[in-house]
Amino acid sequence: MHRYESGLKGRSGMVQNSRPTRPHVVVVGAGFAGLAATREAARGGARVTLVDRNPYTTFQPLLYQVATAGIGPGDVSFPTRSFAARHRNVRTRQAGLSKIRLAERRVELDDGTGLEYDYLVLASGVTTNWLGVEGARENALPIYSVGDAVTLRKRLQSRLEETALGERGSTHVVVVGGGATGVEMAGTLAELRRRTIPLTHPEIAPERTSVTVVERFDHVLAPYKPRLRAAADRALRRRGVRMRLGSTVAAVEPDAVVLDDGTRLLSDVTVWALGVSAPEEVADWGLPQGRGGRITVTGALNVEAHPEVFVAGDLAGPPDALPQLAQPAIQMGEHVGRQILAAAQGRPVTPFAYRDPGIMATVGRAEAVLQLPNGWTMHGLPAWLAWIGLHVAYLLGGRNRISVLINFLWRYVGPRRTAASVIE
Repeated sequence: MHRYESGLKGRSGMVQNSRPTRPHVVVVGAGFAGLAATREAARGGARVTLVDRNPYTTFQPLLYQVATAGIGPGDVSFPTRSFAARHRNVRTRQAGLSKIRLAERRVELDDGTGLEYDYLVLASGVTTNWLGVEGARENALPIYSVGDAVTLRKRLQSRLEETALGERGSTHVVVVGGGATGVEMAGTLAELRRRTIPLTHPEIAPERTSVTVVERFDHVLAPYKPRLRAAADRALRRRGVRMRLGSTVAAVEPDAVVLDDGTRLLSDVTVWALGVSAPEEVADWGLPQGRGGRITVTGALNVEAHPEVFVAGDLAGPPDALPQLAQPAIQMGEHVGRQILAAAQGRPVTPFAYRDPGIMATVGRAEAVLQLPNGWTMHGLPAWLAWIGLHVAYLLGGRNRISVLINFLWRYVGPRRTAASVIE
């Protein structure tokens, strides 16, 4: 084990415990939860090694903007080494987790190396859940990573060019899923279809393009209050989005989405914004799994049989289900960091309690919905401005904040022909 001679330090820098209990914490995953856990543990004096397959962290809520060429991939990415440089006791490793040796308190990485730990935090997130739909994996495109967003953007651009040249008859887009990601994607695509494409691709007649949302519920944005669902639905329809509510996808073909009632929707680009599950390799880690393959944890977010192993973010399956959003992941990561510090000092760990700050989603220019935990709701321009401000504030790095803010202004206030102008 990695032990230090000095005790843990609080945020004031004062030694809180003189016992040699300064732990080595390995955090797997540099998402919202992993970064929050790393930050909290490092502030308390723990030595932390942050492990991720990529050399950067991704701000996932804005991936749909990357996919629709509103901002560049670099605007939603931040180097993990730059993050680690803010904390003198944090180091990073670019690698994936291949195996956990629980008895030895050691993780094996896919680069052939390993790390010993006193405490392990699993925050590597989840992946796309194709829900067993025939052809979905082969023919639909997810939006879960920077690579996914870039692939989707290139596919859209390619289809439009082929349609403009007459090599393809249409560019119809079907978005599967009416949650926040699906609504935001569909709203942005619809605005591009109506406002930008007629200027940038005048060869394409309006009837040769369309945006359709398929949702199994009879409404979009299921977690929201009915009045906000209705507001989002109206906003999408005003933008020309075709709504197929109360419909389930039976199959995805290369050029169509087939519904369970036999309806066949033409689709040149199918966007999969529905469902996530734990990666298959989680089953090899020797930890209990529950719904969606998530790791079963106690109320304190650690594994009952291995209390030194904590799980945070979408990969965690606590007793009380939590929404798979940024705020729960951040709060879970912070809680895990604090519990590790407490356990290292010999104090008992405490259950996690989620503080709901509210939820929001944007539908397009000057249109968003906002719901606070006290029941207060808002939609339209004020909610949209709040959405922009909050998302810009949560980005890592001053350059990213400035770049995204400028790109938002350019997309929504600038000339219509430049609304999809990012080409990097």
